[in-house]
Amino acid sequence: MTKSRELIISPKVSRGQLGKFLAEIEKEGIKIVNADPQSLRGLKTRLSTIHSSQSSNYVIVAKPTKYKNKKVGMRFKVLSNNDIENILKFSKMGLDFVIVDVTDWKIIPLENIIAKLHKLHTKIFATAKNHEEVRKMFSILEIGVDGVIFSTDSINEVREVLVYLGTKSFDLKSAKILEIKEVGNGERVCVDTASMLGRGEGMLIGSKSNFLFLVHNESVGSSFTSPRPFRVNAGAVHCYTLSPDGTTKYLSELETGSEVLVLDSHGKARRATVGRSKIENRPMLMIKAQIGDEIGGIIAQNAETIRFVKPNGHLVSVTHLKKGDMVLAYAKQATGRHFGMEVDDEYIVEK
Repeated sequence: MTKSRELIISPKVSRGQLGKFLAEIEKEGIKIVNADPQSLRGLKTRLSTIHSSQSSNYVIVAKPTKYKNKKVGMRFKVLSNNDIENILKFSKMGLDFVIVDVTDWKIIPLENIIAKLHKLHTKIFATAKNHEEVRKMFSILEIGVDGVIFSTDSINEVREVLVYLGTKSFDLKSAKILEIKEVGNGERVCVDTASMLGRGEGMLIGSKSNFLFLVHNESVGSSFTSPRPFRVNAGAVHCYTLSPDGTTKYLSELETGSEVLVLDSHGKARRATVGRSKIENRPMLMIKAQIGDEIGGIIAQNAETIRFVKPNGHLVSVTHLKKGDMVLAYAKQATGRHFGMEVDDEYIVEK
């Protein structure tokens, strides 16, 4: 059974920005914030709180005690094995959770704590200052901690961590093909990832940042090519793709070490590292499609190994695509972008 892991956000934003920030992280699926419930008064939010205040949902106490309808835990700074033994002792007294602060040598102490507590009902929450620390803490001993309290003021950092946890998903919809047209030669980008991609997985690619097609990987191959399950023949150099932190990148910007977003046909996202990006001149196709009132396009290589995904999960090559066909894509209302970052209130028209 997959372990449930909680990302708890400790907001580092001003009071004036707090309402907007809480709404954004709640939209991303965050359920708990490390904040005084008093600071949330007057704000529209359903988020639970973890704090020393007795009005919190998760109450941090100085010694084991009980509060009706509350989860109770203690905070520990770990400097030695004696501190780890104290955590075990107090956990056996009925704590619902412990918060662990490890200033140095984070991995070994947390490994020891997880090993000692993993059969108890006490949840282990660790603290983190950046998304790299969050990744490490969720993967220690392959079990990981139950939750990480992450201090941030960046919604993009929150999104990136959620992708790493495998809890980020996109609402893919059926896009109706409106037009297919040969447009001559252009530079296309093959993205070779350092991961094996499975059936149904691909990258979101498009000529507009708010309308992206699910372009399948080359795990199927063809009569003349062997399968390359690490590769996505993504599209022309100008096309956008999404990064794990929610920003967009031009395909031409991808290089060894870049991180890209990989989605399956259900919209579940994960991150992958680019091993190589290969740009070559090839004959190209322009494809346009529509979801609701939004119309988007992509310029992709004119070859049978480039495939879209149909709503039923079947694959269709761009060389067999017909007007009226339905393929999976992600679309939303257009917003401005500044160096790949979304700007909600900026007016933009892309054609």
